Amino acid sequence: MTEDAALAGQLAGHRVVLCYGLFGELMAGLRPLGLDYMAGQRAWLARIGADVSVARLPTAAPVERNATRLADLIGGDPRPVALVRHRNRGGEAVAALRRPGAAARCRAFLALQAPFRGSPVADAALASGPLRQAAHHALRLARIGEGQGLLDLTTPVREAWMRDRASAIAALTAVVPVASLATAIPDPPGWRDRPYLPLARWMAQIGAGPGDGLVPVASTILPGARHEVLPGGHRALVAAGPGRDPVGLLRRELALLLAATPSPPPPSPAPHPLSR
Repeated sequence: MTEDAALAGQLAGHRVVLCYGLFGELMAGLRPLGLDYMAGQRAWLARIGADVSVARLPTAAPVERNATRLADLIGGDPRPVALVRHRNRGGEAVAALRRPGAAARCRAFLALQAPFRGSPVADAALASGPLRQAAHHALRLARIGEGQGLLDLTTPVREAWMRDRASAIAALTAVVPVASLATAIPDPPGWRDRPYLPLARWMAQIGAGPGDGLVPVASTILPGARHEVLPGGHRALVAAGPGRDPVGLLRRELALLLAATPSPPPPSPAPHPLSR
């Protein structure tokens, strides 16, 4: 049996839901122009017979608002789901999975370069009040979110969010198979990673450690999840190119997560701090 056939068997009766990173919904809408950076993964999943869809979330909306939307999407179909989340605010997937009934439906959660603890780049970009206002108006005009959504990416906001919900996160990762993958730009970097190199060096200089140019590796650690660091820049795990195999990576990770034996889901207390 080929790897694709084996994975197709694991995915039988499941849904695969892809969640794009910041501005990803705009890229997905430009798929005919070749700008959808996860088009290859979507096409491959469809070829092996998987039921694959994209979560239509405004990627610059506030975390809790998108968490509600994602929880509704998970709960709107009785089939189990494999959730693949790229880039910004993996925390909204964590928050969604702690909503009543959501964890019981999730058989796998793969976070790719997710800044669970925020990004210093977001901190710097939003340090100026006028810049923050300009970003807010631009995002509303593009209909993908608002300024609060960008503030939700900052280190102080994310660190406090993770700290306040530590016990809930531990309970979640105890029952849902979760993997969090990060990248760090190698030395020397490939040509595709060079645009991210100045920001990666800046983050290292301010004490954030190595990263992919936008997200420090330390920010991608989710307690209780399997964590792995691979070489590359911010799109290395999802965008095809020389030396990259995003389909192979997704095949491997889905197979590993789906092979894990989940524990029974914990009860969902009400109210829960993740639901606020």
